[in-house]
Amino acid sequence: MQRMKPSIPKGTRDFSPVEVARRTYIFDTIKRVFQKFGYQPIETPVMENLSTLTGKYGEEGDQLIFKVLNSGDYLSKVDSNKLENRNSKALTFEISEKALRYDLTVPFARYVVMRQNEIAMPFKRYQVQPVWRADRPQKGRYREFYQCDADVVGSESLLNEAEFICIYDEALSCLGLKDFTIKINNRKILSGIAEIIGKPELIVDMTVAIDKLDKIGYDGVTKELMERGFTSQNIEVLNPFIELKGSNEEKLQVMKQSLATSEIGKKGIEELESIFNYLSSFELKNATIELDITLARGINYYTGAIFEVKSNEVQMGSIGGGGRYDDLTGMFGLKGVTGVGISFGADRIYDVMLDLNLFPESAITSTKVLITNFDSAAEKYALPVLVKLRANGINSELYPSSTKLQKQMKYADSKRIPFVILIGEEEMQSGKLTLKNMTSGEQEKLTIDMIIEKLA
Repeated sequence: MQRMKPSIPKGTRDFSPVEVARRTYIFDTIKRVFQKFGYQPIETPVMENLSTLTGKYGEEGDQLIFKVLNSGDYLSKVDSNKLENRNSKALTFEISEKALRYDLTVPFARYVVMRQNEIAMPFKRYQVQPVWRADRPQKGRYREFYQCDADVVGSESLLNEAEFICIYDEALSCLGLKDFTIKINNRKILSGIAEIIGKPELIVDMTVAIDKLDKIGYDGVTKELMERGFTSQNIEVLNPFIELKGSNEEKLQVMKQSLATSEIGKKGIEELESIFNYLSSFELKNATIELDITLARGINYYTGAIFEVKSNEVQMGSIGGGGRYDDLTGMFGLKGVTGVGISFGADRIYDVMLDLNLFPESAITSTKVLITNFDSAAEKYALPVLVKLRANGINSELYPSSTKLQKQMKYADSKRIPFVILIGEEEMQSGKLTLKNMTSGEQEKLTIDMIIEKLA
């Protein structure tokens, strides 16, 4: 029998101890900020009922849901004619009742509806869990990846939007980012623009096109708009919005005049002004807030303010985004529960931090001190030392066998262990152990209590 070469499914990844430590550092930092703002963690199952997920992401999204085969002889109850026709789509719901979750939003909506009599509104939750999509793997796109979401439902207050901007600012600043932009727009403003150019029915086509401005430029956007049914006169009216410059206040003033005849457009402007007024009471650390009329972000889903976050220090796509939606739970029969949420792009944040060398050494160090092992006598002497270090909260390990010191030091280097305790005959007689700083090379003779005081 031929031995199989080990592999993992395409679009999935192994993570080394260092990579896991770095990712954990990102997740833990973001979680602390979520908690600081009053958000509570929930978790939902890896699997949902297929009926829960189907029809929530559009036809293309439905095709990307990983289905789970029923247990046992899952073909025994299937109509033989369906089997003969070999139509996998027709068979899916008969042989598969469950699926891997596609995102965290739909499971959250299901959670809220099922527990509506238990949870207090407004309900503020965060969730950091993996999701799965049967997408075509490529650079930066995986079939298994983590989402890092926070949402509040049951509150129409625009204070929530302002606080989400503060959450982005604080979390990314805590991770070491110094220069990033949080772009903001409003779905109602985009509806107002479509209204005044005389094409309200083409709002999706308009926003899909102008959302590509950074990628294809103004000429590319104009060409796409013409292909989607807009006239040169429509584009002439739209052009001042696309090219809108100035401060946030100046942009709002121009839009007030331009959208004076659109009620929904004026409502969107009022909402943005309220968010900016709330933000004036907060002190942001490193974020720049930019009103960007070309920002669209999944226009079919969002109904109010929308956000997108980009680093200005590294060339990278968005590292976060979100917005308000009016009827999250309506898909499960509970109407009128408004909400707003954001998501952090953990994989892209990881890449930005790696490029900028922002991961602290402490984030990737699991063991703080290694005790060397010269012989059986030194090993026996070291065991109570090891116990005492651990009892005082110092991550420690004893090299498990007596071998050359060079090999033990190489082991400490490979694990980025910052300190090594050397215990030889002299140390055992004097009670003063040799503590070596692996970064500076400095060595000190200290008692175990002095070492604990220094390292704790």
